[in-house]
Amino acid sequence: MKKIDWYIVKKFLTTFFFSIFLFTIIAVVIDIGEKTDNFVQSGWSVYKIITDYYFSFIPHIIALLFPLFVFITVIFFTSKMAGRSEIVAILASGTSFKRFLRPFFFTGLFLAILLGYSASFIVPKAEIKRTYFEDVYVHGNSNYDKLVKKAPMLYFKIDSFTYAGIRNFNAVTKSGGPFFMYRIKNNRATYNLRANAIRWDTTGGAHWQLDGVYDRTINGLDEKVSSIATKRMNFNFDPSDLKDDDFAEVKLTTPELLHKIKLEQLRGGEDINSFKIEFYHRFATPFSVLILTMIGVVIASRKVRGGSGAHLALGFVAAAVFILMDRFSTIFSTKGNFPPIIAAWLPNIVFALIAIYLYRKAPK
Repeated sequence: MKKIDWYIVKKFLTTFFFSIFLFTIIAVVIDIGEKTDNFVQSGWSVYKIITDYYFSFIPHIIALLFPLFVFITVIFFTSKMAGRSEIVAILASGTSFKRFLRPFFFTGLFLAILLGYSASFIVPKAEIKRTYFEDVYVHGNSNYDKLVKKAPMLYFKIDSFTYAGIRNFNAVTKSGGPFFMYRIKNNRATYNLRANAIRWDTTGGAHWQLDGVYDRTINGLDEKVSSIATKRMNFNFDPSDLKDDDFAEVKLTTPELLHKIKLEQLRGGEDINSFKIEFYHRFATPFSVLILTMIGVVIASRKVRGGSGAHLALGFVAAAVFILMDRFSTIFSTKGNFPPIIAAWLPNIVFALIAIYLYRKAPK
C-alpha cells in the first residue's frame, strides 16, 4: 500500500460513513414524523422507543441502502478527484488504470464483507424488535400472536412420506381441528390418523395433543383400526410455523434461514420462495457492493463538463435502474415461478456485464 492508496481508502471510508450518518439522521427524523401517532398509541417511553425501536430501525435502513450509498460515495469523491485533475496526474506518473482501481476494489471488498456479516447475524436480531412494533402498532395487529394463517385449511408435509392438514388453526389458543395425517409408501396409503382437535401442550415438555383420535394402519388387505380419546405426538413443527408472518424471513439469521428453507422444502411450504430469495440476497447484495464500486470509479474517473453534477445524475439513474430490476425480479420470484437464485443475482449479472464494458471503454 502506497500513500496514494491510503489517500483513496481514507477518502472512500470517510465519505461513505459520513454520508451514511447524515442519511440515517434524515431517515430517523422522517420516520418520527410518520409514526408519532403510533408511538403515542403504544404508550412506550422515550427511552423504550429509542432502545427498542430506533436501535433496530437504524441497522435496517443502513443495510437496505448500503450498496447504493457505496455507489454514490465512490462517484462523488472520485468525481472530485477527476475535477481537480488528480486522476490525470496519477495516470501520467506511470500508474496503470488497473493499479489505480486496486484500493477501490479492496475497500469495496472490506465493505462487502462488513455488509454480509451484518445482514447474516446483526440485522436479523434487530428486525425482531422493529417488526414487532410495525405489526402491533403500525399495521394494527393488537396481539402479535394473531398473525395466524388466513387459509381455513393448512396442508403440509411432515416428512418425505407423511402428509398432514389442520382446519381452522388459531395461533392465539394454539389449537385447531379437525386434524388428519397419512403416510404414503410405494404410492399406497399405509397409515391414516384423524383427530377431532389438535392443541399445543407444554406440560411435561412441548408436544401436540390430539383429541378424539382414529388410528388406521394398512398392510395390504389387512387393516387395523383403533380409537383413542387422547394421544400425544411429537411433530417437526410448532405453533410459530403456522403463523402468517410477513416478516418471518428477515428475522432469521442465515444459519436459521437455511434450516427453515430445508424444513419448508420437506413440508412443501407455499411461501418457500420468499425464504429462498432472502437467503440468496444475503450473498448477492454484498457482491453488488463490489460491482457498483467498480462502475462508480470507471464512470467518475473521466473528467467531463458538468463535473460532479453530471456524474451524480448518471449515478442516480443507474441506482434507480438497479433498484427497479431487483424489485421486479423479487416480485416475479415470490409471486410467480421465477427461480429465486436468478431473481437475487440477475441485477448483479447485468451490472457486472456493464462494469466490464465500461472498464474496456475507459481511457487508460
